[in-house]
Amino acid sequence: MKLRLVLGDQLSLSIASLQDVAKDDVVLICEVKQEATYVKHHKKKIAFVFSAMRHFAQDLRAQGYTVQYVAYDDPNNTGSLLGEVQNFIASHPVSQVVLTKPAEYRLLSEFETWRTELSVPVELREDDRFLATPSEFADWADGRKQLRMEFFYREMRRKHNVLMDGTAPVGGQWNYDAENRKPPPKHLTVPETYKTPVDAITRQVIDLVHIAFPDHFGDLTPFHFAVTRSGALEALDQFIDQRLSLFGDYQDAMIQDEPWMYHSHIGLYLNCGLLTPLECIRRAEAAFYEGSAPLNAVEGFIRQILGWREYVRGIYWLKMPEYKNMNVLGATRPLPDFYWTGETQMNCLRQCVLETKQNAYAHHIQRLMVLGNFALLAGIDPDDVNNWYMLVYADAYEWVELPNVSGMILFADGGILASKPYAASGSYIKKMSNYCDSCSYKPTIKNGPKACPFNYLYWDFIDRNSKLLHSNPRMGFMYKTLGRMDDDKRQAIADDSQRFLREIGVDEKN
Repeated sequence: MKLRLVLGDQLSLSIASLQDVAKDDVVLICEVKQEATYVKHHKKKIAFVFSAMRHFAQDLRAQGYTVQYVAYDDPNNTGSLLGEVQNFIASHPVSQVVLTKPAEYRLLSEFETWRTELSVPVELREDDRFLATPSEFADWADGRKQLRMEFFYREMRRKHNVLMDGTAPVGGQWNYDAENRKPPPKHLTVPETYKTPVDAITRQVIDLVHIAFPDHFGDLTPFHFAVTRSGALEALDQFIDQRLSLFGDYQDAMIQDEPWMYHSHIGLYLNCGLLTPLECIRRAEAAFYEGSAPLNAVEGFIRQILGWREYVRGIYWLKMPEYKNMNVLGATRPLPDFYWTGETQMNCLRQCVLETKQNAYAHHIQRLMVLGNFALLAGIDPDDVNNWYMLVYADAYEWVELPNVSGMILFADGGILASKPYAASGSYIKKMSNYCDSCSYKPTIKNGPKACPFNYLYWDFIDRNSKLLHSNPRMGFMYKTLGRMDDDKRQAIADDSQRFLREIGVDEKN
């Protein structure tokens, strides 16, 4: 008998550890404290993962697999993956433990020790659900001075023959991002996101999470995520049919009380295995060829999966474990309390935090240019920021969260991932949202108590990081502008920044 361990983010029948299953093999799936609390995950995230795991086990049994399922509240639950594997081995004639390599470095390091800790052989198989292996990415990266996503993305397009016309990209361009930055018009009608009723299994999980994780962040209800593969496919189809056509135009737009916008909201399904990347890519590609979605929307969506998602995973495995500790800008301030409460007069931050609290979701511009931009400008410690992003979003696993936060948002890696910091003043948020209409601060005012804090924090960030960033070729214009400011202007920027950071309790560095 082989014991085949399946993790909560490996809920796919095609996962490598489930290949060549014999009749007497057992699939082990465990809800353990070790995984639910290594950060204090959003309640809705835990409910989603546990419910998806239980539904996956049900599907496996329906297809003839033998499943050993360990629920979180099982009195005999050891609380760890190793403990559950050891328990099973102690009472069954196991000849081998078979696993698919986990998506996170900490778990891979643990699993590699099992070869000496367990009394039976352990086989670790490559996770073939991704479209580039870590070794393929390492080969691509070898010898390159800059690891830019755009060039990796082009290689992936060629490799998988996606939106290609022979050896050239369909439409003559690789990237249509310049067409995908439209601000939201007034009275834009956004279609509903996918919602599915709560069934008996999910209701049991919600009750469990309510009791077992009372002090975790986030709202547990309302709950409407898909928790099965069939539901995830319905969510994908709804996006393709109702939102893909305008996804490109408004993917960067933000509207108050519209958390979902035209985004797909399938990241949580992709990252736990209910959907596979290539099926999502082919479905969008088909929509273009059928004439139901324009090229800028389809290419932009595909780039997020085939380009960005694969790229950040490649960076993660190429640069870990050192990557986790990088802090090139020396940011040390603690995370402000309003990231947990939403209690701030900055309306954009209040909206994004409260929607994150309710939905365990925010789209990429909210994460990057509002929540992340503030953390960058204020000099918040990367450990605090990574911890927050890791626990609040239902699609967050370290392989995708860490490069996005430390690399894209905070520039803590010094430019391994991004060519420059994604810093912006209040004018960007005003352009791409209607948040400023209901804010106590004014994005048109640069200094003083009524000025948008993003305005003076932006120049304070530029000024205090000049030693590191001045030579960056993409930052030259900013430093020329800073150089033309007189002493009084620069002092006003410093004074406003210190006053504001003191008011929110993060002025003093650790």
